[in-house]
This record gives sequence, structure tokens and C-alpha cells, in this order.
Amino acid sequence: MLKNVLIIFLFSCSTIFGQQILEKSIESDFLETTRDIKIYLPKSYETDSVKNYPLAIVLDAEFLFDSYVGNAVLFAAKDKAPEQIVVGINMAETRQGDTYFNRNTGKLTGKNRQFYEFIRDEVTFYMEGNYRISPFTTIVGTGTSANLAAQFLKEPTPVFNAYVCINPIFSDFIAQQIQSFALDRYGKEDNTFYLYINNSNTYSPKRQTLLNQLQTYLDDFEISNFNIINDYVTTSSSISSIGEALSRAMTKVFELYSAISRDEFDTKIKNLSPEDAIAYLENKYIEIEFLFGSNLGIREQDIFAIESIIIEKENGDYLRDFGKMILKIFPSSHLGDYYIGRYYEEGKMIKKAIQHYRIGYGKMDPSDPNADRFYENILRLGGQ
Repeated sequence: MLKNVLIIFLFSCSTIFGQQILEKSIESDFLETTRDIKIYLPKSYETDSVKNYPLAIVLDAEFLFDSYVGNAVLFAAKDKAPEQIVVGINMAETRQGDTYFNRNTGKLTGKNRQFYEFIRDEVTFYMEGNYRISPFTTIVGTGTSANLAAQFLKEPTPVFNAYVCINPIFSDFIAQQIQSFALDRYGKEDNTFYLYINNSNTYSPKRQTLLNQLQTYLDDFEISNFNIINDYVTTSSSISSIGEALSRAMTKVFELYSAISRDEFDTKIKNLSPEDAIAYLENKYIEIEFLFGSNLGIREQDIFAIESIIIEKENGDYLRDFGKMILKIFPSSHLGDYYIGRYYEEGKMIKKAIQHYRIGYGKMDPSDPNADRFYENILRLGGQ
């Protein structure tokens, strides 16, 4: 049963990266004390009253929070990830009690368990109840906090979508623990999951060996909706490896959100039939809206990425279906009408082709440098 949470505002809003950082305190029933947290809200949160945002809970906020927020702002600005709401939990004075597990057994101590429940049943509950949170949530930890983040994998009902373990300090029993979590059950969930773990040249030989054994074990898992990212960071120091691993983890965790890359096209799309390529693109954007709360329409570069499949395979018979799919997700796009018009033109149904070319042209901004070229389709078919 969820505990009641009393939120006390400690400070007025401050600003970082042009966005809001709220500093608050939670009086926790589990911890029987008050804990400080920070909440980062994207700039658009105040101007868009409908949009939902993915949530990231960042442990060790005193040094990891600003790094995560900085990456989140950059990735969103570059259209590589959605805007996120970020919660940072300060642990400078309590880290040992919060995350230092029993070295002899690898199990959480009583205090570890209390902090775990504080995150699961109080922090997440408060955020979901008071902010517009999308269904995609992430937990990020480093060192022993990364070990605590990994422990959430055992929850019968998943609490998080992404478990980011940066420079992790695991017990010698972590492989057995993860085996007991029965990760195969995630395959039955109608959702998408990520587990990021990095090894590094900066670790001791014993630590590298332990992580290598764990990563080798995890490599054997093949779960369609559970993405395991085993990384190796080569850098000059353990501090610099945190920043490197954080950006690499974010790239993988939000790969679905990004525009279709060359690697994504080559490995997942290139050999599809036109029908399956259309379904792939449609499902990509439906998932983006569901998981991340972002209604992007469809990026033109993604439309162009699969255009050749639609045109060149099966005599272009799926051009109309391609156009209809685009209009379904992005009704204001002129490209949907263009492909439908092209379908009718190739079928010698000129009046219908002109009709759709005109509709598409009408959606374009006259200042668009491509508008005149688009209108040439109408003139070419005698539809002045």
C-alpha cells in the first residue's frame, strides 16, 4: 500500500539551462526522515499544458544530476531524445546507508531496502500524481547506486523502462541475482525496456573481470522488447568515464525516438517489403507518442528513408498506402498527398492525381523553396 507523502517546498524556483529547477523535500514514511530532491522541468512544460514527459530518477544527484540534465537538454535540442522531467535525489551524507549492500551476501541491508521503497513508492508516486509523466521512466545510478538501480529489475510489475548502471559496483553475486530476476518475463510486457551496464579500463582487474563475466552472461539473453547494452568505456579516469557512459547510455535508451539512422535502416528496414516498411514507420511513431508523450507527426527524413522501398519494390503498388499512413499520423503533411497523387499518376488516373497534388500544394507554405517544384506536378499534368 502506498505511503502518504508530505511535500514541503523549501526554495523558490531557480533556473538552469533556461529551465526550471525546483528544490523540494520529501518527508518519507519509509526512511522516517526528510530527504532533499531536485526536479528539473523542461521549458516547454509551462507553455504546453497537454504534453506528457518521460521521467528520469537520478541517484547521487549532488554530482550526477547536472550532468544528466545537461545531456537531456542537448539530446532534446538535437532531436535525439524527448524532453524529460528529471528528479535528482541527494545522497552525499547518506550514501552508505542508502546503497552499500551486504558484502558477504550481496543482498540489500535494511536501510538499503527502506531507500529502495522510498524511490519505488514515494518518489515515483509523487511525481506521477503531480506532474504530467509519460509511460517511459528511467533510473540512473553510479557505483553502489547503480547496483541498487539494478535491483529494481526483480519487481513483479516493472517500475522502470530503463535501468542505467554507470561505473557500477556490483557484488560478486550479481549474476546469480539477475538470474533469479527471471528477465524472460519482460518479454510478456507490452512495453520497451533497456539495461545499460558499462565496463571500463579505469577499473581494477578484479572489477573488470566481474563485469566482463556479467556482460557475457547477459549477452545470451534474446528478449525482443528488452534491450541489453553491454558497453566498454576507454578513458583516462573514472570521473571522465561517467560523462562518456552517460551520453552513450542516453543514445541507446532513446534510440527509438531518434530519426532513422543508417544502422537502423540497414539492420531493420532495408530488406522489408513495402507493406512491412510502412508498418515499421507507423509503429515507430505510434510508440514515440505513447512512450514519450511526443506527437512529432513524422520527420520528413524518415519518410525519405523508406521512400525507395515503396517506389522500387512491387511496382510502386504501395504508394497510396504509404501516403495514407503519413496522413493518418501527420494530417498536415503535404507528402502524404504527394505519394497518393503519384500512385494515381502512375495508374493513369490523372484527375485524381491532380486533385491530390493540389491538396498537398495547398498545405505548403508559399515561402517553402520546394513549393514551386511541387506545383510543377500540377502544371505537368495539365491541371492549371
